[in-house]
Amino acid sequence: MRIGILTGGGDVPGLNSCIKAVTRRANELGWEVIGFRRGWAGPMSYNPDDPEGSEQHLMRLDGEAVRTIDRMGGTVLHTTRTDPQWMVEEKLPDFLKGKFKLSDKGTVDTTPHILRVFEHLGIDVMVTIGGDGTLTYAAQLHREGMKVVSIPKTMDNDVFGTDYCIGFSTAVSRSVEYINALRTSTGSHERIAVVELFGRHSGETALLASYLADADRAIIAEVPFDPARLAELLAADRMENPARYAMVVVSEGAKVEGGKEMTYGQADEYGRKRLGGIGHLLGEELTKATGIDTITQSLAYLMRAGAPDALDQMVAKGFGTLAVQEIAEGRTGFMTALRDGNYATVPADVCASGRKRVDVDAFYDAQAYRPRIARVLGTPMYLY
Repeated sequence: MRIGILTGGGDVPGLNSCIKAVTRRANELGWEVIGFRRGWAGPMSYNPDDPEGSEQHLMRLDGEAVRTIDRMGGTVLHTTRTDPQWMVEEKLPDFLKGKFKLSDKGTVDTTPHILRVFEHLGIDVMVTIGGDGTLTYAAQLHREGMKVVSIPKTMDNDVFGTDYCIGFSTAVSRSVEYINALRTSTGSHERIAVVELFGRHSGETALLASYLADADRAIIAEVPFDPARLAELLAADRMENPARYAMVVVSEGAKVEGGKEMTYGQADEYGRKRLGGIGHLLGEELTKATGIDTITQSLAYLMRAGAPDALDQMVAKGFGTLAVQEIAEGRTGFMTALRDGNYATVPADVCASGRKRVDVDAFYDAQAYRPRIARVLGTPMYLY
């Protein structure tokens, strides 16, 4: 048996722990593990007609290669957001240019090449670790006849079909730590602090981090907000605080009522611009409305930096072990998951069948802009 493995999308703490678990379990069964570097860009850049020159896109994984990798964050396989179904011609490796028909959107689908690479390398099962984009493409390969196993990871914890994704706990822990650290500077100057966190469509990270750090207000991606009303609330929060400061946490994907998401930079090859900037915009609006100076801080990549916490290590190793155990039983075409506190599997295409968002009625006060747990008994450990 030969297993392929890759990590796609954004990096999160815990990826190396998962890679190590898959490799060790597979090796115990006498299987070979081949890592593809840089997500889906790895197999796409591999040229079966030049295997020696293409070896740079692979990483042969064994016990020695993975011995210490779980002590670090990020991914030793590296990662990209490459989507083989929607490639721009000029982004293709030279040996692939001109070999695919352009779609109406001016992109090409390189899936036939991806499948050819797997066949050439003798890959029996592909293990893909990623978020919505990575896993949706894995499900497409499953429909094309490739045996795949998907493992969910994302700081936003927003992959549909699982209660938990690798990376979420560490991201929340980092956020709580930095939110509380900012209290010293914010309080010293009697200001309002605006802390922007990652969260494109789901505000669960901002919701839970603000809840645990006891921030005064939280603006989540699911609920458009009124800057004027938020300014009034924060001004009052500041006056009620003996140290004369206030804190608000905001998801990068948050929107002003009637407005759009804040983006910046040039669009990538898939037409997506980077989210971000809502924190600085909000800080300026709060200063105008209240006359109070603001501190704005985007935690951004600090949320996903460094080694994973114990929970992310545990789930990452659990998912990796589960994947290999199920493959050994002859089962593929699934995504590992946590459901109601238990390890489970769901069909690989479940991730594309719905949207996982904060249950606003159960966990958020949309008028007061802060977490509100309507009922604890019977609710999940994580607020989704």
